[in-house]
Amino acid sequence: MSVSIERIPFRGWPNALRLSNGTVELIATLDVGPRILSYSRAGGVNPFNIYEDQAGKSGEAQWRNRGGHRLWLAPEGPDFSYYPDNGPVVLERIGDTGATLTPPPETTTGFQKQIDIILSPDGAHVRVVHRIIRTGATPCRAAPWALSVMAQGGVAIMPQPPLGEHPRDLLPNRRLVVWPYTDLSDPRYRFRRRFITLRQDPSGTPTKIGMRSEEGWAGYLLRGTLFLKRFSWQTGEEYPDDGCNLEVFTNARMLELESLGPLKLLAPGENAELVEDWELRDNQPAIDTLDDASLEARLVPNPKGARS
Repeated sequence: MSVSIERIPFRGWPNALRLSNGTVELIATLDVGPRILSYSRAGGVNPFNIYEDQAGKSGEAQWRNRGGHRLWLAPEGPDFSYYPDNGPVVLERIGDTGATLTPPPETTTGFQKQIDIILSPDGAHVRVVHRIIRTGATPCRAAPWALSVMAQGGVAIMPQPPLGEHPRDLLPNRRLVVWPYTDLSDPRYRFRRRFITLRQDPSGTPTKIGMRSEEGWAGYLLRGTLFLKRFSWQTGEEYPDDGCNLEVFTNARMLELESLGPLKLLAPGENAELVEDWELRDNQPAIDTLDDASLEARLVPNPKGARS
């Protein structure tokens, strides 16, 4: 198999990048962003949400969510993270299997963002490299933050470490970070022995949790299609939001599956990268029909780069 790389119109945007290997395809708009708007098998479910009222639009003065998958700066702040990405991006090919998408430098934050999309010649594996480059005149502490905006009606899955035993295991081995608007009695959450799940509900209010995920993966199950992303945990590094490399947010419109890199003091010209590896699995049963052992067998991602 080989990778097809072409320009197409998509959802009202006249310029979009389409990568396909005959098993899966990815589509990213070139008119705003960068945003990866679709990742699906042929004729299958696209797990990403696209805001219908924002599709095809560009040039707005304020930041727009739009949906899809994007790159942000952490820690979150109204000026630092929400820089408007409403203009065209530059496309550069990466050999025969991928592309780099580069928007204009951000004038107020002093950063340049880039996303590399590399599609395996066969199977469903995709590598997405998120890069932030310090363009400002002074050093700045920041981390790359990758956010996948998932469609309504699915369930997010976050792994927990295996349970220990008392009195053998006396020290804590996990940290759950909770936002001020989060109610842990919310029935959308389910705390399992090996997994935490959060259901997206179109009638739900905002809620968010985060954690240190040394296992380095998370998933979203939507209408029988399971989207899985892998990312790293770097021991000894400082992470945003009290030590989170995995966060999940949801409101009535969507759910965000988020990974974060460690915080770095970046001097002018220096960069930091966050790598995610994606895969799709079709024909998956509903979460609530499976016990923890069945869930673990189905959910744990393949090794990076493996066929799926």
